[in-house]
Amino acid sequence: MPFPIINSIATWVLKQRIHQIELFLKYPNEVQEELLMNLIRKSEDTELGKEKDFESIKNYKTFCERVPVSTYEELEPLIERTRKGEQNVFWAEPIKWFAKSSGTTNAKSKFIPVSESALENCHYKGSKDLLCMYLNNNENSEMFLGKSLRLGGSSQIHENNNSSFGDLSAILIENMPMWAEFSSTPSNKISLMSEWETKLTAIINETKKENVTSFAGVPSWMLVLLNRILSETNHTSLFELWPNLEVYFHGGVNFEPYREQYQKILPNSDFKYYEIYNASEGFFAIQDMNYSNDLLLMLDYGIFYEFIPMDTFGTPNQIVIPLAEVELFKNYAVVITTNSGLWRYLIGDTVRFTSLNPFRIRVTGRTKHHINVFGEELMVENADQAIAKTCSQLNCDVKDYTVAPIFMKNKEKGSHEWMIEFKKTPVDLALFAKVLDETLQSVNSDYEAKRYKNMTLNPLKINVARENLFYDWLKLKDKLGGQNKIPRLSNQRDYLEQLKEMQ
Repeated sequence: MPFPIINSIATWVLKQRIHQIELFLKYPNEVQEELLMNLIRKSEDTELGKEKDFESIKNYKTFCERVPVSTYEELEPLIERTRKGEQNVFWAEPIKWFAKSSGTTNAKSKFIPVSESALENCHYKGSKDLLCMYLNNNENSEMFLGKSLRLGGSSQIHENNNSSFGDLSAILIENMPMWAEFSSTPSNKISLMSEWETKLTAIINETKKENVTSFAGVPSWMLVLLNRILSETNHTSLFELWPNLEVYFHGGVNFEPYREQYQKILPNSDFKYYEIYNASEGFFAIQDMNYSNDLLLMLDYGIFYEFIPMDTFGTPNQIVIPLAEVELFKNYAVVITTNSGLWRYLIGDTVRFTSLNPFRIRVTGRTKHHINVFGEELMVENADQAIAKTCSQLNCDVKDYTVAPIFMKNKEKGSHEWMIEFKKTPVDLALFAKVLDETLQSVNSDYEAKRYKNMTLNPLKINVARENLFYDWLKLKDKLGGQNKIPRLSNQRDYLEQLKEMQ
C-alpha cells in the first residue's frame, strides 16, 4: 500500500477517537466513577473480590473502607501466585504477561501484571491517542510517510510457569500489530537485543538508511543514541541525515534539563516535542497541545485515580482523595486501580495539577526521590527546573546529576551536596553554584525559607563528576538503556557515596 494512502487512512482512523476523548473531558468524574464500578463488578468472583465482598460494594466510600492502599511489597504474594500459574486471584482475566521493573535504586525486581485489557485498552490505546492528539494539532503532518525511531528497553522476553516477563517495551513490541512494526525502526529483532552497546551499533547501522520522521524514547538514552549517530555520520544536525524529522515523543524523565541539548542537534523551531506519562503499570497522560508542558490525564483507559497530598503522605494524618477533590498546584502521590488487577496501588510517582477543567498534570518526581531532611520539600521538578534555568543563564550543559543531604553534625548546619556531570562545564563553578542555589530558592519557597540567612541550610556544595561517571555507575549495576534512570534526589547519601567512590 503506498505511503500517502497509509497516511490518509491512519489520520482518519485516529481522528475518530477525538469524539470519545471529548466525553471524558465533559464528564470526568462520572467517567471515573463508572470505570471503578466496572472494575469492581468484573472482579467479584476473583479470590480478592470474594475476600473483600466486592459484590456488595456500591460506591467509592465502601470501596475505600474495604480495600487498603497498597505498595508492591504488599501485593507481591498475590502477584507471585499468578506468576506461578494460578489465575482469578486478583483479576478475572488470565494474566500471562508481567512487566519486569526495578529502576536504578531497587535491586529486587518488580513483576507488574499486564492483562489483555491493559495491553489493548490502556497501553496501545495510549499510543494511538498520542498520535491522534498530534495529528489533530498538526493537520499537515507527514509523519506516516516515514518511520518512527523507537528506543525501548534492552530485555528479551523470558518464559516461566506458563507466564512471560520482560520490560514493558519488550512486551509491547512482542504483541504489537503488524502495521505498527511496519512504521517503526529498528526491527523487532534489534529492538529486543539485550546488550546495550551492541544494540546501539545495530540501531545506528539500520536506522541511518531509513526516512526517519519521528523519535520515541526516554530523553537521556535517546540523547546518547542521537549523539552517537551524529558522531558516526559526521553530521552536526540530525536534519542533515533525516530531513523530514518533525516530532519527538518522550517520557520517563523530566525533559527540561535536556531541552537545550536537543535543540542544538535539532535546530528548527518548527520541530515538535510531545511528552507522555506512562509506566509498566499503565499509560496515564498525554501532552495534548503543541508547545505545552502540561499533560492531559486520560480517564478512560481502565485506570481509576486517587491522590494523596504530599504534605500528609506517610504521616498518621495521611488522606486519600478522588480526582473530584484535587486542588491546583499541590503535590500528590498517585494511587491507581487498574484493569490488570492492581487495587489502590501506590505507584510511587508525584504529580501536581495545572488545570482542573480539563484535568492536566505535570509529573513532579517520586515519593522516594525527594529531599525533606530539613523541611525543604525539594522535588525533582524543582531541581530539574533550576538546573535548566541556570544552564541557560550561564551557557553550560548538564549531562546528569544527583543530590543528597549533608546531615547536621554537632553544631554544623545541614546542606545539599550535588554530583554533576557537565557536557559543557561552566566557566566559573562558584558562580554556577550561587546561581543554582538562588534559582532553587525562586522555584521552591520551602527551600528558600530554610536557606534564609543560612538559618537552617548552608549553601549547596557541588562535586564535578568525571566524564561518564553516571554511565559507568549504571553499567556496573547492569542498568544501561530502557527506562533506567539516575536517582536525582534522595534523603540518604547511599547513591552519592557510591558515585564518589567511582570518581
